[in-house]
Amino acid sequence: MIELSRPQPHASRRYFRHSMTGLLSATAIVVAGCGKQPAAEGKPPTTVRAQPAEKSLRGQAVTLTGEIRARVQSDLSFRFAGRLAERKVNVGDHVEAGQVLAVLETNEQEADVNSARAGLQAAEATLKQTTSAFERQQTLMKTGFTTQSSFDNAKQAVEGAQAALEGAKAALATAEDQLANTSLRADAAGIVTARNAEAGQVVEAAQPIFTVAQDGARDAVFEIYESLLIRQPADTKVEIVLLSDPSIKTVGTVREVAPAIDPSTGTVRAKVGIDRLPPQMALGAPVSGIGQFQPRSVVALPWTAFSVTDGKPAVWVIDPQSHIASPKPVVIDSYRTGELLLRDGLNPGDLVVTSGAQLLRPGEKVAPQISVAPSNTEKSK
Repeated sequence: MIELSRPQPHASRRYFRHSMTGLLSATAIVVAGCGKQPAAEGKPPTTVRAQPAEKSLRGQAVTLTGEIRARVQSDLSFRFAGRLAERKVNVGDHVEAGQVLAVLETNEQEADVNSARAGLQAAEATLKQTTSAFERQQTLMKTGFTTQSSFDNAKQAVEGAQAALEGAKAALATAEDQLANTSLRADAAGIVTARNAEAGQVVEAAQPIFTVAQDGARDAVFEIYESLLIRQPADTKVEIVLLSDPSIKTVGTVREVAPAIDPSTGTVRAKVGIDRLPPQMALGAPVSGIGQFQPRSVVALPWTAFSVTDGKPAVWVIDPQSHIASPKPVVIDSYRTGELLLRDGLNPGDLVVTSGAQLLRPGEKVAPQISVAPSNTEKSK
């Protein structure tokens, strides 16, 4: 009988450990071998358009719309209240100085005049009577047939009658003046531009009835925003152009700027006196005014160069050596159609990205295509 030998337990465990160790080592070598890949190629530089920053003098021109108005314009009204009996002119009529424009009902004023005339007649009769009595007292006083007291009373009565007569004359003049004021008259020659009452209407004292633009000098009146007043104008001359016919032009001079802002419009009224008024520029004609501001030293860039960094305006600047792009904060002077004017933040010669900045990240390398900056002699409009 053959007896088989049983393997020893310690030998079996050693064999198992050696087998697993060899298997793990082989697996690691295979995995390591599979993980080896060729290195990825670097990202090519982003192609952008760029131009060097150049300082230039830009004088901004501003165009505003206004209208032609008379330099002197009067609101005419009655001095006291009453019912409007008749209106004699219409808007657009030319009137002469002293011409009657409207009339109030005169019944009350005529009665006052009649009463004042009666009072004057009574005062004249009283003065005549007291004067005769005083003359008699003077005669009697010379002969001693009257007393000093009677003489003094007669003299006082004459003086009182004279004062009453003067008062009656003044009352009659006032009544006649009131009657004359029932007629509203033009204080100067001009054109009626507004009518605010109709016949039969009860009007109040000092209520404007007509507005008359007086003949003479004319102004172009503009409503401008306060921000425009911060800049210094090149001069006080303004070119005035008729909107309905741009070939009709003239020149005016700024003669008045309102000291306060109109709360209803948020604008400031500016009046430009017209040196030579073309006949086509009638009252109320719409016109445009073109004024120039003092030129400033700015950097002009295309609007596509504009960017924002931390909520502030910025542009992307390229390092000339490494071609690395990075954002740089700037100060905006003004905006134009298709153009950005920078007051501060760039130095002459800085290479600025003008197209493609939207695709950039800080520290990214770019391949700039250089373009030429706009001509320095170009003026902004």
